[in-house]
Amino acid sequence: MIERRAFDTLGGANHGWLDAKHHFSFASYHDPARMGWGALRVWNDDTIAPRSGFPPHPHADMEIITYVREGAISHRDNLGNEGRTVAGDVQVMSAGSGITHAEYNLEPDTTCIFQIWIIPDRPGGAPSWGARPFPAGERAGRFVALASGLPGDPEALPLRAQARVLGATLRAGEQADYPLGAGRYAYLVPAKGALEVNGVRIDARDGAAIRDEPALRVTALEDAELVLVDVPA
Repeated sequence: MIERRAFDTLGGANHGWLDAKHHFSFASYHDPARMGWGALRVWNDDTIAPRSGFPPHPHADMEIITYVREGAISHRDNLGNEGRTVAGDVQVMSAGSGITHAEYNLEPDTTCIFQIWIIPDRPGGAPSWGARPFPAGERAGRFVALASGLPGDPEALPLRAQARVLGATLRAGEQADYPLGAGRYAYLVPAKGALEVNGVRIDARDGAAIRDEPALRVTALEDAELVLVDVPA
């Protein structure tokens, strides 16, 4: 089953400094049919104005992955972690027993991110934060694990969930395959470009909610950049 969720059907809110689109219920947007997808709880498509951002606020018991599509995001938390994550790169915050952080676009131009929340396997634990670059050339024509709690992904940022976040960049006409295990759920969003997933067309910033598909074949209809999340039910 592959359900296309067109970008123009997503919930959201425009706060001036933040134009947020929500693939799942979040904040003031509530849709009982879109409360999550397996262990995937949140996928926000955020456009953040220059010199603005999220002031300090707390989180607990959530794996929070930020994929930067354009610009850069600057992180600071109460553990003393600080970092700037640029377009194409990824940061992961394991909120654990509790963490307070701020995320700002300190750049002169707009920053665009996907923020993805995954429910951890178990609550609690010491909070942590990390980031790393993932050059587009390393994921050209193939999926690369960006963050993972599954075995066999030593280069990925760690997750405290039996889940995997992957990225790929495909030229028009290229294909990339991904085996989806039995009982697993997947959610795919192209950051750029149109593509087909097992023959279903998904345009830029649409979502594809996927289950009961043993394998995925992604075909780029035009040059494309995409993020795929593989989570337990």
